[in-house]
Amino acid sequence: MIDWLQQSCDPYVVIILLTLMPALELRASIPFGILLAHKPWWSVFAVAVATNIVLGPILYLLLDRCLHLALRVRLLDRIWQRVIVRNQAKIHAKIERYGVLGLGLFIGVPLPGSGVYSGAAGGYLLGMGHRDFLKATVIGVVIAGVVVLLFTLFFSESLPLLRRLFIKT
Repeated sequence: MIDWLQQSCDPYVVIILLTLMPALELRASIPFGILLAHKPWWSVFAVAVATNIVLGPILYLLLDRCLHLALRVRLLDRIWQRVIVRNQAKIHAKIERYGVLGLGLFIGVPLPGSGVYSGAAGGYLLGMGHRDFLKATVIGVVIAGVVVLLFTLFFSESLPLLRRLFIKT
């Protein structure tokens, strides 16, 4: 599928599409842009990070709207009040103290299960406000982008050297 996209679309469109995909996000779009599309690292980084930052608030807003619709069902509303709202009240002080940085670090770890999608769900469930979630998103996406960029640049430079050292031709 990537080959077809690469041949039929502008590479930056593919970078944006990869960044928008859950579980892939920056972990796939930055290596694709640098290693396969052969675009400059700074432009790939800028496009992928900007796309991921814009994605965060959109996900948070969609989650908020969908949940408000779901909570019209009385049973779901009771469960929400008993489980989520009660726990939000218990952890409110810790969220106020560590919330933005903690969620930013969670979003910033470029591993499966972390990222903007799970960060939006976590921030919403923890009762984090829109502004704090946006701050956490920016912090986390920049951290993830830098980590993935450094790994990509390191391995793109070191793989040919490793091949020459360990593979006899």
